[in-house]
Amino acid sequence: MTCSEEAKAQFAEIELLLSMFPSEEELQVDELSHAELRAYVEGTAHNPPSIRPQFTIKLKMENPAVSITLLCTYPTDYPKVLPDIAVRCSVLTRSQQMMLHSNLNTSLSENCSGDVCILSAVQWINDNAQAYITKSVPVSDPKKEEVLMQSKEIFTRLWIYSHHIYNKIKRKNILEWAKELNLSGFSMPGKPGIVCVEGLQSACNEFWARVKVLTWKRIMIRHREDVPLDNWTEERTDSLRKFTGFHEAIFDTHGTRGNHMDLGQLYQFLSDKGCSNIFQMYFGIEGR
Repeated sequence: MTCSEEAKAQFAEIELLLSMFPSEEELQVDELSHAELRAYVEGTAHNPPSIRPQFTIKLKMENPAVSITLLCTYPTDYPKVLPDIAVRCSVLTRSQQMMLHSNLNTSLSENCSGDVCILSAVQWINDNAQAYITKSVPVSDPKKEEVLMQSKEIFTRLWIYSHHIYNKIKRKNILEWAKELNLSGFSMPGKPGIVCVEGLQSACNEFWARVKVLTWKRIMIRHREDVPLDNWTEERTDSLRKFTGFHEAIFDTHGTRGNHMDLGQLYQFLSDKGCSNIFQMYFGIEGR
């Protein structure tokens, strides 16, 4: 099978991006999907890539100094169709991010139809994101904000199930986003993939909003725990945490690909944290 023009255009654009953003702090390309795309374009592989090419671009804004992350995934027909781009910025509300994303797509549809457009997306963000960021920083009464926070905060623990977690960029994003949002818990890569995050409800909801839009075979919230916080304090939140910090939990692996974690060790890990009941929710059997 000859390589498609779309695949050639995708590979050429990624190579261009790598030359323009040489630092991993700016650009992170999924190694496996990139290698498959390269092999297909160069003719050493006869079948199209099994994984959609994906990468992350981090942009730094000024006044105020914030970071904006673009999570980019190529559909098979790109650049005939627009790429999937998720925009993330910690100071923007969910609705503001959706509005920014919608306006970005409109601009790309009008100006880049049929052409590669990631650099156009980067330029649009650099030119326009500041207006959204400025609107997201309201002038408010700190004392009033504190009272509202004390009356409305909820402590949440999310137990997330994924068919699998292999991708290095996804694993890195999970770790970085949990730490950025002050969430504790763990992530277990492999098949299946398990993620637990705990902290303030708003932070957990933001974490889930970011994670679920990535490309997954299957991902869902298996179980959710909510505890209303009266007279909220940081100490009260910390007292409800079952985990200290957020880390990736690696257990002994088995299976033909070495991608299945030892579930006995997972059960022991959960038991040590007082969460043994979760094992049955995930796997339908009692652990031992």
